[in-house]
Amino acid sequence: MRRLDIHLSKDEACETVIRAIRAAEPIDYVVIETEQQDRCLISVFIREGTGQSLMDNLQAALEGRADWRITVLPIEATAPKLEEPEGDKAAKAEQATREEIFSDITAGARLDRDFLIMVVLSTIVAAIGLNSDGIAAVIGAMVIAPLLGPILGFSMGAALGDFDLLKRGGISLGVGVGTALASAFLISFFLPLNLESHELMSRAEVRLDSLALAMAAGGAAALSLTRGKGEALVGVMVAAALLPPAAALGLFAGGGEFALAMRSALLLALNVASLILSALIVFRLCKIRPRKWIEQKNATRAVWLNAGLSAFFLVLAVMLILLLDLGAKVQIG
Repeated sequence: MRRLDIHLSKDEACETVIRAIRAAEPIDYVVIETEQQDRCLISVFIREGTGQSLMDNLQAALEGRADWRITVLPIEATAPKLEEPEGDKAAKAEQATREEIFSDITAGARLDRDFLIMVVLSTIVAAIGLNSDGIAAVIGAMVIAPLLGPILGFSMGAALGDFDLLKRGGISLGVGVGTALASAFLISFFLPLNLESHELMSRAEVRLDSLALAMAAGGAAALSLTRGKGEALVGVMVAAALLPPAAALGLFAGGGEFALAMRSALLLALNVASLILSALIVFRLCKIRPRKWIEQKNATRAVWLNAGLSAFFLVLAVMLILLLDLGAKVQIG
């Protein structure tokens, strides 16, 4: 359940808003008088899943005005107990509103000092864990790596046709991966490369199951966000697809193992493309799109552009994987 608070002027728009609220069949609503005589506050209690249509109707009714604001608040519990929705309403009750998702993703895609510090620290832990064959350290590095936000920011920006968010997510992702590469490269000068480490050498193996892991991680991350649930576990999955290959690439490059570095770079590129493509697919299936038709047109163009590019890189990566496997078989033969 959620609570929508609508702050607006006490005029004819107030009656229009109340009619839209009644049409949404809320659990309850109340009009509250404020100290400002020309203002009012309307609190609406709605079931999860019905908030998006009401938000769209309210924004359409108040469009062109500058004296209103809608805030969305989650409700942890209420009494007496509410009856559970059935059928289509139960299915809709799982999805958060577009505005909530956008707010969460915008915060996660922010490029700031804390983001860079966390990337550097997680890369240090990952590089040491990979080189020493310490799986616990690698897992710990994935837990603290902040790489989920930029991936979702890029995909969400494409889904909504919001090029500012798309650009912000792309820059944060590029800077994050670049910082991880640079950090691992510098660490390689102080850490003798251990080619006997299974954890390290496995990041130079490019297989189709790597594609499956990245696709599942991106899809799970996007779906978790649209359902308004925690992202800690799927964040680890996304970091698993990005941080270890990036750290391995930096270590191999710094150690002069350029053939292994190229394989790690291929794995990293494959995972990035897979994550973006699967997140885009989930956002489209969940009907995460702009409210206005002209914005929907722009979003469709952006989604097809990014999906096409991601699919191109995926096909290219799969072809390279098959060529690498063929080359390995020829060498064995």
